[in-house]
This record gives sequence, C-alpha cells and structure tokens, in this order.
Amino acid sequence: MTIYQAVIQPFVDYGFMRRALAACITMAASAAPLGVFLVLRRMALVGDAVSHAILPGAALAFLFAGVALWPMTIGGLVAGLLMALIAGVITRITTLKEDASFTAAYLTSLAIGVMIISLKGSAIDLLHILFGNVLAVDNDSLKLVNSIATFSLLTLAIIYRPLIMECFDPGFLKVQQGRGAMYHQLFLVLVILNLVASFQALGTLMAVGIMVLPAIATKFWTKNIDIAIALSIVFGILSATIGLLLSYHFSLPSGPAIVLTASAWYLFSVFLGVSGGVLARFFPRKHFH
Repeated sequence: MTIYQAVIQPFVDYGFMRRALAACITMAASAAPLGVFLVLRRMALVGDAVSHAILPGAALAFLFAGVALWPMTIGGLVAGLLMALIAGVITRITTLKEDASFTAAYLTSLAIGVMIISLKGSAIDLLHILFGNVLAVDNDSLKLVNSIATFSLLTLAIIYRPLIMECFDPGFLKVQQGRGAMYHQLFLVLVILNLVASFQALGTLMAVGIMVLPAIATKFWTKNIDIAIALSIVFGILSATIGLLLSYHFSLPSGPAIVLTASAWYLFSVFLGVSGGVLARFFPRKHFH
C-alpha cells in the first residue's frame, strides 16, 4: 500500500470521509483553544461535566423528534446553559466550589439523560448519542459546526486579553473593570456551544476529548499561551486525521479512534515534551554559561 492509498485516497474517494475530516478540523480549531484556557483555569473536569450536561436536553429532543439535528442541538444547548447557570448560582450562594457543583450537576444530568433515552430508544440509540458517529456527518451538521466555530473564534478573539487576565489575576480585572464574572460566563457559553457542536459528531462522552486532550499535551511543550493555542490546534487536527484513517483502515469506531489518538499524543508529550516531560526532567540539557 502506497502513502497515497493509505493517507489521501480515503478522503478523495469518499464524501463521508471528507465531511468527517472537515468537521473534525473545524472542531479542533475552535475547541482546542478553549481547552487551553480550561487547563489554565484548572477546569478540565468542568469541561467534562458540561459535556454530559448536554445529554438531558438532547435526550428530550430525541424523545419527541427522534434523531433530528436542530431539535437535539437546541435541546442540548438549553440543557447545558441551564446546568451552568444552576451550578454557578449554587457556587455563589453556598460554600461549595465550582468544580464540585459542576460534578454534581454532571452526574445528575447523565443519569436523567440515559433514563429519558431508555424510555423510547434502543441500546443503539443510546450508543449513538453517547459516542456519536463522525462518519455520519452530513452537510447540515457541517454547516452547524462551521457556524458555531466561526462565532466561537470571533468571540474568543474579542475577549482574549481580558480572559487571560481573568485566568491569572481575576481580582485585578474585577477591580479595574468589574467584568470578571461576565467574561467567565461568556467563556462557559463558548465551551457549551463547542461541546454541542462536537456532540453531533463525537457524542457526549467523546466531545470533550478533542477539546481537552490536545490542550493538556501542549503543557509539556511550551509555557507560552499563544504557542500553546497553536499547538493544541495542530495536535487536534493530527489526532482527528490519524483517528479517521485508523477507523477507515481497521474498521474501528471513529469517535473513540480519534480520542485515543489524542491520548497517544498526550502520552508522547508526557515522555518527550521539552517543558516538564519525563525525559526533560530526568535528562536535562546542559546549559553553558
């Protein structure tokens, strides 16, 4: 088998592979930068919690409309925003930390969603919603992913500087502008939007993988936020491309193949990363003065 047959021909010959690749590249470019900020803010598990909070809304839409793009998207978006609002209110009016309130909401949402799907759907429907099928992405789904990615990237560009300030010194931003909470909530909205878009292709259990794993891997390569964002996008795109090719050649489920490839990049970074990786710590380079 030539390199062309292994790497390029699957995308040339099959439209579903091209659509899947386009959706994954768009998701990586949009979601991975948000993952960098989640890692910076020590909110990686919050991202996982939010991805599961989408499930009840998507499950309710499935109950009434079946597997339909827009009802499930709107249902997931409403459920995610509602969960974030409830968790935020609980954090502000009690002594409970944000990660704990999101975790409680995530467990509740997951149980409610699975229960709702079980009322009407089959085990196959449940697997589809939980794990998705990126190879089934159609033109409408691709338009939705592109629209959310465009809005997300433009909004992130606008709030980029205050978001960095809010990550490292929220007190200063609060004193200077009094808008720290606003930027935090807007950031959570962007996370929810991207997870809703990813959910259409990768399912609720896999959606957060393409957002967070590439971002965590960059921690072992650089301390610069701009470089970390660029690297996270590259890692995400490579993970999606390699994962899709593995899925095609070895008949593997596409979503898990993509996330496992992202996990492989993470492990590669853990051992070989120049900024805190295993080899860099145990075999540091000599500095000459």
